[in-house]
Amino acid sequence: MKLGVNIDHVATVRQARKTFEPDPVTAAAFATLGGADIITVHLREDRRHIQDRDVQLLKETVFTKLNLEMSIAPEIIDIALKIKPEQVTLVPEKRHEVTTEGGLDVVSQKKTLLETVKRFTDSGITVSLFIDPEEGQIAAAKGVRAQCVELHTGNYANAREDDTRYRMIEKLQSGLKVAGKSGLRVNAGHGITYHNVGLLVESLDIEELHIGHSIVSRSVFVGMQQAVSEMKELIFRHSLVKRC
Repeated sequence: MKLGVNIDHVATVRQARKTFEPDPVTAAAFATLGGADIITVHLREDRRHIQDRDVQLLKETVFTKLNLEMSIAPEIIDIALKIKPEQVTLVPEKRHEVTTEGGLDVVSQKKTLLETVKRFTDSGITVSLFIDPEEGQIAAAKGVRAQCVELHTGNYANAREDDTRYRMIEKLQSGLKVAGKSGLRVNAGHGITYHNVGLLVESLDIEELHIGHSIVSRSVFVGMQQAVSEMKELIFRHSLVKRC
């Protein structure tokens, strides 16, 4: 299972003072040294954290894989097509949300998404859709010709009772099964921490796990390289449990 490290909140700290530090590009370098397989950033329409220049510099310096989270706003699509990250993950975006709330509603946006996905795939860019683990959304993702889906793990991450947590795992497993039968590659992410990653890794056979806030928070105390290394170790350890 590959680890994608979202470094948005390094830029959040920088933008709090509209200064030049901490630098998310430097954070990406240390994350890679710690074992990150993918660097993820979200270029939001309001530019609340990651800026256009960050994405351009990351494209020039990230030697693993750059995953650009983005809305389907025309301006952002044009930027992505110009920079050409290895992968884009299309997500819903609301101006007043603190972070992404729920998955993309592919069912209601089929026509627009079909056109958008085609523009990216014609440019050699892999397209993933961030969706809730629902059969209708997965079928729609296949219908618009996305290559991947990223299953939204927020409901699992927010669960406080074991019964609820295991129900959310079962729902994710069902979504994974449906997506796999459809020929879609499956990733997952949102709200994952050092405390809840274990059960998720043991329960889901996915390609990429995308984690941001928890790793950036840990890096404040131990540094980005160490924070990523610790998460990689947890993923590896729990992957071994799954094999047993």
